[in-house]
This record gives sequence, structure tokens and C-alpha cells, in this order.
Amino acid sequence: MQSTATPTHCPYCALQCGMNLTPVPDGTVEVSERADFPVNRGALCGKGRTAAAVLARDARLTSPLVRDEGGSLVPASWDEALDRIAAELGRTRAEFGPDAVGVFGGGGLTNEKAYTLGKFARVVLGTSQIDYNGRFCMSSAAAAGIKAFGLDRGLPFPLEDIPKSGCVILVGSNLAETMPPSLRFFTELKENGGTLIVIDPRRTKTAEQADLHLAPRPGTDLALALGLLHLVIAEGRVDEEYVRERTAGWEDARAAAMAHWPEYVERITGVSVPQLRQTVRMFCEPESAMVLTARGPEQQSKGTDTVGAWINLCLATGRAGRPLSGYGCLTGQGNGQGGREHGQKADQLPGYRKLDDPAARAHVAGVWGVDPDSLPGPGRSAYELLDALGTDIRSLLLMASNPVVSAPRAAHIEERIRSLDFLAVCDVVLSETAALADVVLPVTQWAEETGTTTNLEGRVLLRRRAITPPEGIRSDLEVLHELAARLGVEKGFPTDPEEVFEELRRASAGGAADYSGITYRRLVEENGVFWPCPAPVETAGEDADALPDGPGRETPGEHPGTPRLFLDRFATPDGRARFVPVSHRAIAEEPDDEYPVLLTTGRVVAQYQSGAQTRRVAELNAAAPGPFVELHPRLAARLGAAEGDPVAVVSRRGRAVAPARITNAIRPDTVFMPFHWPGEGRANTLTNPALDPTSRMPEFKACAVRLEAVEG
Repeated sequence: MQSTATPTHCPYCALQCGMNLTPVPDGTVEVSERADFPVNRGALCGKGRTAAAVLARDARLTSPLVRDEGGSLVPASWDEALDRIAAELGRTRAEFGPDAVGVFGGGGLTNEKAYTLGKFARVVLGTSQIDYNGRFCMSSAAAAGIKAFGLDRGLPFPLEDIPKSGCVILVGSNLAETMPPSLRFFTELKENGGTLIVIDPRRTKTAEQADLHLAPRPGTDLALALGLLHLVIAEGRVDEEYVRERTAGWEDARAAAMAHWPEYVERITGVSVPQLRQTVRMFCEPESAMVLTARGPEQQSKGTDTVGAWINLCLATGRAGRPLSGYGCLTGQGNGQGGREHGQKADQLPGYRKLDDPAARAHVAGVWGVDPDSLPGPGRSAYELLDALGTDIRSLLLMASNPVVSAPRAAHIEERIRSLDFLAVCDVVLSETAALADVVLPVTQWAEETGTTTNLEGRVLLRRRAITPPEGIRSDLEVLHELAARLGVEKGFPTDPEEVFEELRRASAGGAADYSGITYRRLVEENGVFWPCPAPVETAGEDADALPDGPGRETPGEHPGTPRLFLDRFATPDGRARFVPVSHRAIAEEPDDEYPVLLTTGRVVAQYQSGAQTRRVAELNAAAPGPFVELHPRLAARLGAAEGDPVAVVSRRGRAVAPARITNAIRPDTVFMPFHWPGEGRANTLTNPALDPTSRMPEFKACAVRLEAVEG
């Protein structure tokens, strides 16, 4: 057994914290600090510290499972399981056409696996029906970033720039619980004399660190941003020279903002005019400032416009494309960034190329060795794909996702999944979705495989294999290789991750997310490389063996990577950022007499996403054993509920029951539920699938509910 520590990265959030793994006699690993990685400098949250617990045999799947004639999932051989998947996918395709087969991926898949899954869907299955759960995380920020800047990357600067800025507005993020090691950057910001403004309907642990906390009504972030821009204009704080030289479209955006005067915005948001004015002063007076958004403003049916309004605020004040300033998105999932760059998303090809762009299709088809005309067009977005299960989509291959818990209107999505002719799931554990499958394949985890991820900074990283997986478990790359062969495609689906990455480099070359100058060697030597990182011109189109490489030295001509974007020009045809005029509009479902309260959802520090893995860790369950309903004392008094009493939260889509948690830290018109649990406390039973017209993001963050007392 290997005894030395392997430097690698955490399997959870988009920080991708560095850690060391040392094998121990029980076949798992011991997690220890790795101080050399700049994102966390050795610090780990409870999820990271306990990540090895899910590697234990008793916490995971260790054999393929197939559903027998009696309806039970029973162990099976790999050949039996793979043969059945291939036969069912092939039968569906032959009988109903290729788009009757769906593919659903996950933001936790490595770049190599995300790339291969997208290629498998389009080359082997010929289906357009592929999307991934990252659509639920930051698609609105991506859409707004592309409109404004011509490019989407979570942060256009490294996290290390945050403490050096003069002011940061943090919109809809509770990073003290969602990514705790990042909080030190904001602590250092304040120690350096900078200020932190937190915008959240709840007084979270993050909001407690703020110099100023604004608590708007859920779903009104768009009006708030417009009100701030109105004041910037009215108070003469627009950077006119910057706007003239580096932007386009200002007059229309200015006119839209001027329709949102402070008193009007106060009525919509509940944020007072003095607080609005104080925010503008704190943001505009320093030489540098940033706006960072997370799921709060993004998970709305107007999320793209909302993020666009915050970008407009940055542009009007000259805060984008300048040192220590800018707009950024705090990406959520471990590889949410890379997962959408390389082909899981319904409308994208590797390198962040658009699927409906003939030049993009020709380039990628050339790498894949297929006719560009054979590639399907764009398909349905994530929720729309799930909603079509059992009708237009008859069979589904699902990897690394648990939509029974994580999708909006979850009871309906569970019904759609149950109505499928056939469901195959690849996962580490028997999640709530996997439990409904016809075939379940046990696959390797982060510590048992090598592959790259891309963190929220756009830093491409190498996760390294530290231990051998238990017998009976295969990698997702092996699964796709075997299925491709059974479906008639013998070549083009290698199982070695570095070989896949070399092909990904060629496929991404020249695209917005260009990885062609990145190698595994460089990732090890440089502690990650920021994209875009093109290969030298003379090698960019050559075979992988000819691409730059070498032991322990920089190859002449290697691109250094791009830690900071937009300092010289934006990624638009003329190099100018675009203002996009937007106006406030209501959420899709406002409270009324029948449903008078707003529900918002989110995470807690000890659990992650749908909880499929973290709910199997004793230490984390002890810290966060189950769901709850957070409500204000005035709301609790009207309901007659005491701390810990069961409370029913009812929306037009269903009913959830969880214990009351009574606190002054939330608005009296709002309740909060975390979404990590299945069963009667499943928060996503309630949430509204109303979609943003551009990003197709569901409105997780605001819907109308009523509360009911529960007997006993």
C-alpha cells in the first residue's frame, strides 16, 4: 500500500480546497492539511475533513444492481448490467428515435467525464437531449456574463484579489456555511480597511460579518440593483470616461435605471432609502470595488436580468476590467464551471462553443472524426428535460445527480422519473434517484481516480488518485467506453483520463474556454492553470504527443494562463462591455391571501447539495440531522408554533413538514428551508419551476406558501 501523502483536492464545492490524502489500513484515506494551495492554505470545512468517510465500503455501492422481475434491485455482474443498459438504450433509439433517449449529468463530474458524457450523447446515442444539474446553479450568471462581457467565467480574478479591494458587495451568498474556507478572504478585506456589504433576506453567519447588511424581500434583488444605479447617476458618481471608452449601450441602461427611484425601490424591497444611499457611498468612494453574486439573485425566473443589473452597476462606476475590481459569480458545485464548458450543457460543445455555430460544430466534429451534420442540435434545458421524462424521453442515462431531491417541483419530477421505460444511474451511493433505477452502476470516487476540475476562479486543477478502488467498482470513463462499444462505436472513448484530457485540449483549442495549453504536468508543477490558456500557435492543431511537455521546466512559448480577465479588453467583437437595459418585474408567484408567505431555500454548513453523500457521514449528521423551517417570532406567534414544533409549509405544488426554528434573523414575511433532505421535509416539493427565459434557471429562491400547524 502506498504510504506517502498524495496532494489533491476536496470532492465538494467549487473552492476545490487543496488537501493531502494518506492511505490507512481500512482501505480508505486520512485527510490532512495542504498549506501550499492558495485557495484554502490548508483550511478545510467539516465536509472536507470527513470526505474520506464515504470511501468506506459500508457507505457506498460495491456491485452493479439490476431490477428483477419482482421489482427489487439485486446484485448483478458488470456484463449483465452493461448489456441491459445498452440493449434498452438501443431499443428506445430504434423504436422512438434518438431524442427519446436522455442523458443527465452532474456538476461534480471531472472535466474528462463531462467531456466524454457529452461526446457519448451526441456521437453514440445521437441525442440532443442532454443537460446537467449545473443548470440549477449558475446559468443565470453565465448568461448575463456572456451578454455583458462576451465570456462567462465564475470569477474573472483570483480569490486572493478580494482582500485588496476597497469594497465588496456580496449578493445572496452565505459563504460562511456554503464554502467556509473562503470567509478568510473577506475577513482580510476588513482587516485591510475594506468594507463588506451583504445582501440577504436572512441575517446569516456571513451577514454577521458585514459592515452593512441589507435584507431585501426575496425576489427583489433586481429592483435593488436598479435603485443603487439610479442613485449613482443622480449623485454624479458615474465614471463617464470609462463608460465612453470601454462600454456600449449606456443610454438605454441609464434610462431604465432612472425609472427606479429610491422611494419606489424601498417599497418593493423593504430596504430603506438611507441604506441605499449608504451602500452607494461605500461602493463608490474606494478606488476599487467588486460585486459577487451567488444563488440568491441567480435562482430566479428573472435571474439573468438581475445579474445584468449588478453588472450594469459595476460598469457605470468603472468597476469591471480594472485591477481589484469587477463582477464575479461564486460558482457552487465542485466542477460546475468545467462541467458546462465541455459539453454537458444542452446548447454547448467543448471549449464553451455554441452547438448551433457551424464553425464550432466543424471544429469539434473534426476532433471527434465525425461528420458535423451528424451532430444533433441544441436540446432541452435541465428542468424541461426532466419534465419530458416518460413522454417524449423514454429512457434516461443519469450520472452524478439526484433530481428526486434537488429538482424544483420535486414530487412531479419523481413521478416523471418513475414513468420512464428505463432508467440507468451511475453513482457512488444509492441515492433517492438511484433507488428508482432499473440498473445502478457503482463508480469510482475522487480519491480513487485522476482527473481535472475547474474551480470558481477558472483555475484548472488536477485531482490525483490516492488509493485503489474496491473490487467491483469501475470509473465513469470505463462505463462509457463499454457502452459505446456495445452500441457499435469501438473507438474514441478511452478510459485513461489523461488521454481524454489531451483530446479535450484539442477540442477546446480556439474556443472561449481554451485549455489547449494546459497539461497534466503543468497542473502539478504550477498548482493549477487559469483558462484561457492556448497552446503555442505552432502546436495548437497537432496531435497530443506533439503538444508541449517536459520534466520540471517551462516549455518555450507556453502561455502562462489568464488569472485576470478583461484588463485590456472585453471578449466582445469590439472589446467593449455591453450594458443591458433591464427593469424590475415581480417573481413568478407573488404571495396572496391563500399563500401569504414567501419561501426561500438554501444550504447548511454540514450538508452538501442533495445530501446523497454527506447524509452518510455520522459527524455531519450529528451537526445537521434533518430539515427545519426557519421563521420569525411574529410569524410563529400567529401560527401558534413553538421552537421544535412540526410545521407544514404548503405551496401550490405540495406540502413539506419540518420542525420550527424560530429566529429574529429572518424577515417576518419569509420562511427558509434547507434542501438537503428527502421525504416529508423535502424543500423542493414546494419550489417553483418557473424558468428564466434566457438561462432556463428555475425560481428556487422565491415562491408563495402558507404555514399550517401540525398535530403532535
